[in-house]
Amino acid sequence: MLGFNEPEFLSQTASAVALRPQIEELVDRLVDQGFDNLFLVGAGGTYAQMWPYEHLARRASSLPVRSAIAAELIVSGDVTLGERSVVIFTSVSGTTDDSIRAIEYCKARGAYTVGFTGYADSPIAKSVDVALISEPKTWPFDMQMLLFMGRLLARRGEFDGYDKLADELAGIPGVLVEVAKQAEPVAAAFAEAHKDSDYHFLVGGGNLWGFTYLYSMCILEEMQWLRTTRVHSAEFFHGSLELIEKDTSVIIFQGEDETRPLTDRVEAFAKRVSEDVTVFDTRDYPLEGISPEFRGLLAPLVLDTVLSRVSKHLERVRDHSLDLRRYYRVMEY
Repeated sequence: MLGFNEPEFLSQTASAVALRPQIEELVDRLVDQGFDNLFLVGAGGTYAQMWPYEHLARRASSLPVRSAIAAELIVSGDVTLGERSVVIFTSVSGTTDDSIRAIEYCKARGAYTVGFTGYADSPIAKSVDVALISEPKTWPFDMQMLLFMGRLLARRGEFDGYDKLADELAGIPGVLVEVAKQAEPVAAAFAEAHKDSDYHFLVGGGNLWGFTYLYSMCILEEMQWLRTTRVHSAEFFHGSLELIEKDTSVIIFQGEDETRPLTDRVEAFAKRVSEDVTVFDTRDYPLEGISPEFRGLLAPLVLDTVLSRVSKHLERVRDHSLDLRRYYRVMEY
């Protein structure tokens, strides 16, 4: 597979899953001590990657859970943030400036801070009250967040299947390698067909809305300098549909949760208008060893693996490195 280091991928993913005992100990301690609300704070991709777990909490729990943009939280505040709040941060490098400042802001208000990162000596790891460390460059954080939120809901009596899910996640590194292998020809074909496309329209819903936002902004815009529109499948028919034309590249992210019919409706309409509709559907991937009732929860992780293959092939056909930036961490702002 193009640009795919399988041993490294397996090791990194396994290191995230291996945090299960530490995550469970942390959650149990927090629940036993008691807290009133949970904040999931990030910037850019790490902010978007929190949305599936806010979404899960809204569906299953009475606990107040809010995802927040780090920089906005600092300037706008939140009246519910205080000594009985728990705040989670994630950062691949552990150096995200907005998140570092947000940690200081939250701690100043008495909140208990948790950080997931790959570097124990990073500013974020050193700033939070407790840091849980995976291998360097481990991405995404869905495994850690799913374990954290699953254990929390289980302790609150709001998720009966946690132990079964956590046991099955032990095999997820190998499962995702198979996903990547299956996605490779699909990714190569998409990239070849779209090497000259300079605009893409992305749609997703439910627990894939965060990934839709992330892939649009953090990959296609930031890493490939492509123009995009991103819209939630539930909002598509309230304005954004007017942008679809015969030659518009429409990329649809389809999962397996209760919001699937919303995205089905968008797909049906888009295919009536555009001749360039691509659907990335988690149903296409077997996920051996994962029970049917958990497939929907894993949709962001599965599509992150699939679209990482697309990203590498776009990098190849467009001769545009995924590491190239004009402004981000290049200029002062």
